[in-house]
Amino acid sequence: MDNSAIADNFSLLAKLIDIHGDDSFKAKSYSSAAFTIDKLPMQLSGLPEEKMFALKGIGQATGKKILEQLQTGRLSALDEYILKTPAGIFELLKIKGLGPKKIATIWKELGIESMGELLYACEENRLLLYKGFGAKSQQNIQEAIQFLMACKGSYLYSQIEPFAAQFTERLKRDFEGTRFEITGDLKRHAEVIHKLEWVTDAPLEKLETFFKEEEYETNITGEILWAKGAENVTMEFHQTDEKTFVPTLFERNSSPEFFAAWKEKYGLPLDGGLTQEDQLFEKNSLPFIPPFLRETSSILELAENNNLPDVIQPGDIRGIIHTHSDWSDGGDTIEAMAKGAIAKGIEYLVISDHSQSAFYANGLYPNRIKAQHQLIDELNEKYKPFKIFKSIESDILNDGNLDYPEDVLSSFDLVITSVHSNLKMTEEKAMARLLKAISNPYTTILGHMTGRLLLSRNGYPVNHDKIIAACAERNVVIELNAHSRRLDMDWRQIPNALAKGVLISIDPDAHAVDAFEDIKYGVLVAQKAGLTAKNNLSSFTLPEFEAFLEKQRTKRR
Repeated sequence: MDNSAIADNFSLLAKLIDIHGDDSFKAKSYSSAAFTIDKLPMQLSGLPEEKMFALKGIGQATGKKILEQLQTGRLSALDEYILKTPAGIFELLKIKGLGPKKIATIWKELGIESMGELLYACEENRLLLYKGFGAKSQQNIQEAIQFLMACKGSYLYSQIEPFAAQFTERLKRDFEGTRFEITGDLKRHAEVIHKLEWVTDAPLEKLETFFKEEEYETNITGEILWAKGAENVTMEFHQTDEKTFVPTLFERNSSPEFFAAWKEKYGLPLDGGLTQEDQLFEKNSLPFIPPFLRETSSILELAENNNLPDVIQPGDIRGIIHTHSDWSDGGDTIEAMAKGAIAKGIEYLVISDHSQSAFYANGLYPNRIKAQHQLIDELNEKYKPFKIFKSIESDILNDGNLDYPEDVLSSFDLVITSVHSNLKMTEEKAMARLLKAISNPYTTILGHMTGRLLLSRNGYPVNHDKIIAACAERNVVIELNAHSRRLDMDWRQIPNALAKGVLISIDPDAHAVDAFEDIKYGVLVAQKAGLTAKNNLSSFTLPEFEAFLEKQRTKRR
């Protein structure tokens, strides 16, 4: 059992204790333990008992419960609370802005035990009768529920891609001699996947039998089989024969807009005898257009002019920009982050811990910044020619100012500016805040520009054109935050940014060495936008990056 699972158990236990109105001291203790465990740089399973019990915030009672989980995989105290808690209460815990105390009121005073009941109560304004609920909080709860309900059965690319790959391999093993090709949104690198699609030449009746034996729900209509099992993933199988396999694959690998444009120019791809998609392009004297570029009709014109972009690849990343260490809310030391980057063949690392207003993330005050910079200087001597750059993820304050005075900002090699607080804004407020931050001469990179969390939180409203124009004017880079829950800026806005001469930077927002892997997801969506390495800041070599920073310094003079 890893630290994350143990921390999740303690966090849930703390919430259930509060919901049931039991010992609040215990709830706080378990919540604190969850936070501590989640931030540990080492796995509890590898620690001797005496060292585990010596950890700050881990007392005897908590330590014994950790041992119980490591030895049995269960937490009996949590199991007891789960048994006496209605299943729908766990749904309510997913609602943004709804904490244990309010859930207790909703459950015990309104008798509500499910998300659907709560939505109905909001629509009937029943929450307004209870202490702690106003018109605004009721509206926020209602909108959060509607958002969650819309997202049910949908998955982040990072969540579903491993399952899809494994399931495809299983199908190929169990149906030996038949073809299964994953297609649809997953093949086109969509950020959110609503269903998995395959093209296959396997008989649908045999597929249906296979799924029924696995207790999946199934339905066959024409040449399509749908299946859904315990994973709550909708699966769609398009049955073909040898003659229609490639044309069907081509259609399912293309967006409706792209396919309609293809049909208008080149007709339906009905010819048999094709074994691979690229043969279809050759037949029409076109270079191969990868599925991830088949979103809009405009890509056809580029292909016809032999002008397809040489899209960025994971191997094009030379620097890891936007990382958090254990100086703020990261899980690894700066040295460990540097070693992890070096092991990947990376040339430089940008440490950008949280700024002082981010008290919830142990943001850095000026005295700690000086100490961190001294450490970075020492590590740069130790690990050269690899280089660590001094940065900060500065909160964009409510008035659009950055989180430090000029004398502190000038000590950084570069500054990433992001909004982390007061996210509920009108477009007018959001734009005033962002544009002021962009105009600050110390802003190098605008971080996760809309604040969205895919499948969890819509971003604040912004005018993308105005932000891009301001970044072009001020020579500010726009981040493509590669965390699979963010992928912000939206890839659909990248072509506009490139047309205005704005650099993009694919950054992992990594809070541990393992999170460097998130760069992959940023690259995948950047490919959809046709981003090339030369237009991506984190693809710059170390000398190129240093030259870029020198040009940025001219903004400050």
